[in-house]
Amino acid sequence: MQRVLFIDRDGTLIKEPETDFQVDSLEKLEFMPGVFRALYSIVSLLDFELVIVSNQDGLGTKSFPEETYWPAQNKMLRAFENEGVTFSKIFVDPTLPEQNAPTRKPGIAMLTEYLNGNYDLKNSFVIGDRITDLKLALNLGTRAILYGNNVSNESILKEGLNEICALKTDDWMEIFAFLRAGERKATVERNTAETKIEIKIDLDGTGTSRISTGIGFFDHMLDQIARHASIDLVINVKGDTHVDEHHTIEDTALALGEAIRKALGDKRGIERYGYALPMDDCMAQVLIDFGGRPWLVWNAEFKREKVGEMPTEMFLHFFKSFSDAAACNLNIKAEGDNEHHKIEGIFKALARALKMAKKRNVFEYQLPSTKGVL
Repeated sequence: MQRVLFIDRDGTLIKEPETDFQVDSLEKLEFMPGVFRALYSIVSLLDFELVIVSNQDGLGTKSFPEETYWPAQNKMLRAFENEGVTFSKIFVDPTLPEQNAPTRKPGIAMLTEYLNGNYDLKNSFVIGDRITDLKLALNLGTRAILYGNNVSNESILKEGLNEICALKTDDWMEIFAFLRAGERKATVERNTAETKIEIKIDLDGTGTSRISTGIGFFDHMLDQIARHASIDLVINVKGDTHVDEHHTIEDTALALGEAIRKALGDKRGIERYGYALPMDDCMAQVLIDFGGRPWLVWNAEFKREKVGEMPTEMFLHFFKSFSDAAACNLNIKAEGDNEHHKIEGIFKALARALKMAKKRNVFEYQLPSTKGVL
């Protein structure tokens, strides 16, 4: 089945004038940065059909006559054609918002032909810059890519569209990268007689986290990973901390490592390797290799029995379990006098190593290995 990109025009392909929101002259025609390169890459390397879906308020009326619309529209289409980009269909709704026409986005009356079963809507996307584009995706049964900064994250959540919005970006090349390589998300549940754990991870997130393990200092350290690796992370743990902290820490490490391994997918295009950083009196170094084989070298000693509520003997155990589940090499070294700073430095260095290693180049989309497998 055919995948489709339903693309908004004003504010997405071309800039929308802030004065009257009408591109009604050639002087007003200005293309979004990177749109030609990104769409040409999509057309050349991917299998999406391109469709324009646009609301043009009052088109054909005295305030927006068609003779002012078509020169800019045709010039835009010729420019894209000259760069090897063509749109299979163009849908334009001329009604005003107060008319509530079923053809007007987010209505789908213009797009019923795409509901006939010949199109893979589940893996198609609406690309646009407004809430109406997200709602169009919801009504079509696709997902959405929100372009630009017109819509806040709070508005997306308030409208209940966070699951529909697969990506929010102001970079057209990031859209291409996302479409080529896909999402890097994973959910892992680990339930034993000792712990119940759920982890959700997005390797291409913004560093947001919601973490609850029952161990305050451990929560603080895991938050460092999310924040400094630009990973979105949700961790919910219910463990037998009334016995001690061991099972909670170990099983969280195993589940987190598994989630990262799953989210990395086939690892095509990743940097693979990655970090040393200072923290006050301390130096922490974490080197990582997502080579598919676990190994840990640990060179850090702690003089205190606990930091916060977390036993210092569990730090080594956490990273060993993480390495095993993530199938990665870790080489960790820390020096300094303050035990809190040392372990926090290690977690921050791990996060930075992750950020470096997970970075992806979709124009060199191959395995970073001479073996042909990772």
